[in-house]
Amino acid sequence: MEPSTSPCPLDPTGSELHAEAARLSERGPATRVLLPGEVEAWLVTDPVVLRALFADPRVSKDPHRHWPAYRELPPDWPLHTWVSMRNMFNSHGAEHRRLRALIAPAFTARRIRELQPHVERITTELLDDVAAAPPGVAVDLRERFANPLPVAVISSLLGITDRAALDEMRRLVESFFSTTTTPEEMVAGMETLYRLFGDHVAARRRSPGDDLTSDLLAMRDEDGTRLSDGELTDTLMLMFSAGHETTVNLLGHAIAQLLTEPRHLAAVRAGELSWDAIIEETLRWQPPLANLPLRFAVEEIALPGGGTIREGEAIVAGLLAANRHSAHYPGGDLFDPARSDTAHLSFGHGVHFCVGSQLARLEARIALSALFDRFPSLTAAFSELEQRPSFISNGHVDLFATPTPATT
Repeated sequence: MEPSTSPCPLDPTGSELHAEAARLSERGPATRVLLPGEVEAWLVTDPVVLRALFADPRVSKDPHRHWPAYRELPPDWPLHTWVSMRNMFNSHGAEHRRLRALIAPAFTARRIRELQPHVERITTELLDDVAAAPPGVAVDLRERFANPLPVAVISSLLGITDRAALDEMRRLVESFFSTTTTPEEMVAGMETLYRLFGDHVAARRRSPGDDLTSDLLAMRDEDGTRLSDGELTDTLMLMFSAGHETTVNLLGHAIAQLLTEPRHLAAVRAGELSWDAIIEETLRWQPPLANLPLRFAVEEIALPGGGTIREGEAIVAGLLAANRHSAHYPGGDLFDPARSDTAHLSFGHGVHFCVGSQLARLEARIALSALFDRFPSLTAAFSELEQRPSFISNGHVDLFATPTPATT
C-alpha cells in the first residue's frame, strides 16, 4: 500500500459487506481503515499475509500492553467490549497460554464426542417446534432453529439455567456484534451483562454443578492466582458470545445457500458431497465474522509489496476478504463445495485458533442433516436476505422458510 492512501472508513451498517471487502482487497494485502470513533487500523485482506500475522509472535491481542491508543479511548468507544475484557481472546504470550489452558480441556475431541447426544436431543426438540407451525406457514429458521441451538448448547456447557437471564444475555451479546449499537446502549448493556454473569457465578459458587463454570471456580478457589474474579467473568462472557454467534451465522448461510441452490443438497443426498464439504465451503465463502478486531504490532512488521505496520498500531483480520481472495481461490465469490481447496481462516490460525471450532462443526453437521431429513421439501420464503447491521458479524436478520414434514 502506498503511504499516501487515505484510510477507508468501514461501513457500520454492513449493508454492502461483500462489495466493501472486494474494494479493500483491491487496495493491497493490507490497507488502512477507519473504525468507529476515527480510530485507525490496518485491515489485512491477503490470506497468506493474514495467516503469517496470526502466527507471528510480534502480533499481540493485549491492548493493555501493546496498544498505546487504548489508553486514550473513551469508555463508551463502540468497540470497547472487543478489547477491554481480560480473557484469552485479549491476551498474549504466557498470559494467553495460562488462560487458554483452563478452557481447552472442555473442548477436547473426546468431550466434543460426548456432547453429540445432547446436541442431537436439542436439535430434535427445536425441529419439533418448527414442525408445529401451521401447514404452509413460513417459519423464521434463524429465530426458531439456528439461534436457539448453539445458545442451548453453550448455556448447558456453562451451566446457565435461568431462562430469563439467558434470553437477556443472548439479546445483549447480539447487540454487541452490531456495529450500529450506540455508545450509550453499549455501556448500559455491558453493565447488565456483567451483573447477569456475576449472578450466575454466585449461584454456581453456592451450588456447583457438572459444568465449565463450576470447574473454573474450583480451579480458582484452589489456587487464587489461576483466575481473578474479572478473568473468570470475562472468560464466561467470551465463551457464551463466541459459542453461539459464529454458529448461528454458519447455520444461517448454509441453510440459505442450500435452499437457493438445491443442486448442492441433491448432491449430498446422492452421496456425491458430504455435510463436512458443505460446512467447510460455507465457512470459507461466508465466514461468520467478516472482520475480526483487534490485534496489535509489538514491533515493526514489514508488509509484502511495501508498507510497514508500526509498533503499537492496530490490526483487523479481514476474514471475508481473505477467504474469497481471487489470487488464492479461483472463483472465490462462488459457493463450490466440490472445490479442491476449501481451506479458510474463519476459525483463525496459530495460538488463537478457535478452541470451540470442533463443537461448531459438530453442531452444524447435526443441525443441517436433521433439518433437511425432517423437512425434505423445505422451501425458501425469501427473495433477498437482510444483512445484520455490522461490519463484524456476517449474518442475516431473519431466515424464513416453509417446512413440509417428510411423509411416512
